[in-house]
Parts: sequence; structure tokens; C-alpha cells
Amino acid sequence: MSSAEHSIPQPLRLGVIGCGNVLSAYRMVIDRQRANGAVEVTFACGREAQRESASAALHTTRFTTDAREVIAAPDMDAVLILTSMPEHARLATAALNAGKHVLVEKPLAMTLEEADALIALAERVGRTLVCAPFTILSPTFQTMSRRIRNGDIGKPCSARARYGWAGPDWTDWFYKPGGGCIFDLGVYCLTSLTGLLGPAKRVTAMTGVAIPEREVKGRPVRVEAEDNAQVLLDFGAGTLAVVTCGFTMQQYRSPALEVYGSAGTIQMLGDDWDPEGYELFQNSAGCWQVFKETAPDWPWTDGLNHFIDCIRSGTKPLVTPQHARHVLEIMLKAQEAGRDGRSIALETTFAPLVFAESGGQEAAHRQHDRTREH
Repeated sequence: MSSAEHSIPQPLRLGVIGCGNVLSAYRMVIDRQRANGAVEVTFACGREAQRESASAALHTTRFTTDAREVIAAPDMDAVLILTSMPEHARLATAALNAGKHVLVEKPLAMTLEEADALIALAERVGRTLVCAPFTILSPTFQTMSRRIRNGDIGKPCSARARYGWAGPDWTDWFYKPGGGCIFDLGVYCLTSLTGLLGPAKRVTAMTGVAIPEREVKGRPVRVEAEDNAQVLLDFGAGTLAVVTCGFTMQQYRSPALEVYGSAGTIQMLGDDWDPEGYELFQNSAGCWQVFKETAPDWPWTDGLNHFIDCIRSGTKPLVTPQHARHVLEIMLKAQEAGRDGRSIALETTFAPLVFAESGGQEAAHRQHDRTREH
């Protein structure tokens, strides 16, 4: 279809389902888009206790505790789903069936069958479906991807990604079956690694419960889902990667992403959802080059900006549901491998990401190569 066939009246009319903690991050993007006249929140859904605060934050007088009312509203072009994970597939399905474009927080679904059905439905009704995380949209990530694709570190041979913290204390869902650190934290690392290296071929994992009891809202909770995980990926051709994640990390200062190639190393500083620039070592240069962050205000909710732009222009998003489905399969099979110790083949795939070349010049300063001091 042409862009004209996809045209959306100004502004894009958005419904929000889920007005909890995550909304505050998306609100910054909504505020900017609203100020530019690009979006208007026409309906919001949350808990009754959130009515006043959410209505004020989203500048809407229409609030409900029933998501079906938002989905059925005729004066709505798209729905933003920020609910708990088990609700994602059901709500996204209903919204697509109602003719709405859908952005859903991670993960896309809780089973591959749900994910397959969602993707098929979005294609059938001709609506945009995107799913967080949006790490691939940061300028730093895209620069690293281009440098890897252009051969700046040679053939990628090994990679590592890390994300963790001490763990949530506001709900026990994360510690129950269906939760776990892989779905909450590892999803970022897996999205980033597959974004850089393409679809994985095989997965195995070691998972466990390192802290068997947690405190949630002042009461003890028994941990039943993994709070500590090491996930190993095989990308084929000898390229391997590991994801370290868990509700077991108090602090860290290591790079978020590291890719080791046959002719160099590239690593992201900070977190993949909050980059602080990157470092590059090339054998040909014999030193580290440090590239400062070019977009320090880049938000991890940038997927909403991308979602709105793609709907308005009729273009396909860089963030695809096929990529989200592949990450979902890795997570499910990593949990399975953590239980029985097997190495499991992956069946899903997605089109590898290719970013347009950047026209800008990046400033860098060189550090002395510490490996040459000895």
C-alpha cells in the first residue's frame, strides 16, 4: 500500500492501556509528540486508584478500568499496551481485531503460538504491530551495527551482553512461574545481540534461584522463577554469545555489550537501553578509540516515536514482530534448557537488521592501549 492509503489524520489518536510504573517513561515521549501536534491521548485504562493521576498526566478526561472500552472506541487509531506481561497477547489481539495499530511492551506474548497468531493477524488486517524493547533504535546501537557490518572488527566470533539489578519489590509476579529474570531483563540483551549478529541457531542455559526468599511490599515471597541466568547462544559459523542477567546484581561498571571479532573489538558503554557511547579496538590501529555518546537524551521508549512516524508515513518499522518472536523463542527455550540442561535448536528467524549509512562524522579520542604495557 502507498503512504496515502495509510494516512492518519492529525494528530494520531492514541489509547493507553496500563497506567502503572512504565507509563511515566512513555509519558515523556507522549508529551513531546503532543506538543508537536502529532499525537493525542483520547482514552486511558488503568486501576481506579490511577484515574486522577493518569488523566492529568495524559491530558484526557476519558478514563476507564475496562480495557475493552478503550479497544472498542471508534475515535482511536492506535493502542499502547503497558500492562503486565500475561495480558499482552490477549489485549493486542483484541486491538488488532478492532482495527487499531498496536505497540506492546515486552514480551510480545507468553507463548510462540500466541506470537504466531498475533503476527498473522497484524498482516491480515493491515495494521502496524511493534514490541519493545527498542534498543536497536539508539544512534549508538546503529553505529555499532554499521561498524560490524562494514568489517571494522573483522568476523564476529564471540559476544557478551549483561543486564541486572537487585530485583523488584512492588509485585511478586517477577518471582513466580511465568516471570523470571530472563523475561524481564534478558529480553533486552537478547534483542540487542540478535540485532547485531542476526538470528541465533541454538540456545542452552544455566538458570537458578540464588536468593530463595524476597520481600515484596513488606511481606516475604518465595522465589519460584529464575532470578539468575547465563544464556549461551550459537549463531552458526563458530560465533557464540552469552547473556548474563539476574535480580542478583547490586551494581556494575562493565560494558553492556561486547563483540569480539577476528580483527578487533567493539563494546557499548552504559546499558543497551541507556548507552553512554562505545569503544573500538582495531588491530590495524593498535589502540582503543573512545566515541562519546552522541544522543545522551535518547529514551528507551523511543519505539513510540518510531511507531507514530511509521504509521503516519506508511513505512515499515525497523522494530519487527518477527524479531520479537525470535527473542521470545530464545527466552522460552533458555528457561527449558535451564531446567533440563539440553542444547535446543531454534526454529524462528527474522530479517537481519541493516541500517542506512550515517552522514555525520563521529568525534573520537584515543586511549593508550593497556594491553601493550606488559
